[in-house]
Amino acid sequence: MSENWHSVTLKIPFASEKHALIAKRTIEVDPELQPHAVKRIITVEENILIAAFSTLTIRLARLVANAFLENVDLVVRTLEQFGEEAENPPSS
Repeated sequence: MSENWHSVTLKIPFASEKHALIAKRTIEVDPELQPHAVKRIITVEENILIAAFSTLTIRLARLVANAFLENVDLVVRTLEQFGEEAENPPSS
């Protein structure tokens, strides 16, 4: 990429690799709204969710990082609320 791009990498630890993978799969479904100006790579290493962003402006770097963290927060709160129930549904 050209030197005009700005990079941000976020590393978020989860309780387990399984939870990090759930977060990755949940978040990566939504495409970037400005694919010409934002490049995103989301990976998981053990229990760490890693998101690397490259953007055309510093402002976009802040906005995509903020939006990503809001999505992570939603996933974490959902896992806290429903994680065990989703993994172990009641038997009939």
